[in-house]
Amino acid sequence: MVHTSGDLDSTRRFSSRVEDYIRYRPSYPEGIIPLLERECGLRPAARIADIGSGTGFFAALFLRFGCEVMGIEPNADMRLAGERLLAAEPRFHSVDGRAEATGLAAASVDFVTAGQAFHWFDLPAARAEFLRILRPSGWVVLAWNERLVEGRFLEEYEALLNRYAPDYSRIDHRRMDAGVIDDFFGAGNWQLTGFPNEQRFDLAGLLGRLHSSSYAPAAGSDAYGRINEDIERLFGECQGDGVVAFRYEAKVYYGQLGRH
Repeated sequence: MVHTSGDLDSTRRFSSRVEDYIRYRPSYPEGIIPLLERECGLRPAARIADIGSGTGFFAALFLRFGCEVMGIEPNADMRLAGERLLAAEPRFHSVDGRAEATGLAAASVDFVTAGQAFHWFDLPAARAEFLRILRPSGWVVLAWNERLVEGRFLEEYEALLNRYAPDYSRIDHRRMDAGVIDDFFGAGNWQLTGFPNEQRFDLAGLLGRLHSSSYAPAAGSDAYGRINEDIERLFGECQGDGVVAFRYEAKVYYGQLGRH
């Protein structure tokens, strides 16, 4: 993860948000594993390099299936959180590395995965590194929980992000369109499958979910107080039985890297 925003390198953006990230970010649908079994030949014996592994949400899917996972994470606070949360998993190996320099041996993994992380990478350098560490016929799997913008609550939540979070539109992972994916994999070398996903939040959970995001206003700033007030108002107007729903499409891109 090499892109920067203002004076804060992307490898450090989540340092102050780790606990909120653990508590309030969505996990990934279990249906991803059967998809990859069917389409990519995923087996429990597979060796996975999970890039930008963070607190281990995506890695956990593969560990439960029986895979060996190398979690590559450049942010020390996120990496330590992943080590703590996955401490009981003997097949998990935490690595201080990044997409562009994983530290792994050449031709040493069957899959390279990235959950909610690909949009941070220097794509040409990451692509070269993935080709280096993948075994012949290895696969790349990119996943995002994409928050849907539909219905009053989610539409107004989106509007508040655009109003109070200057970074939001620039680093939103939805900028990773088919053209970017084509450039990375090579045209025609990838497929996309979506899965429904959902979280339900009370007010405290909704605020925690907001502040788990790297683009959310920093605590102590004027924008922090203003967005919190507007979120509380929005929650009061839209909640049912004390909760609101975040609906997602979990998008999974999978393919093999063509040689440019």
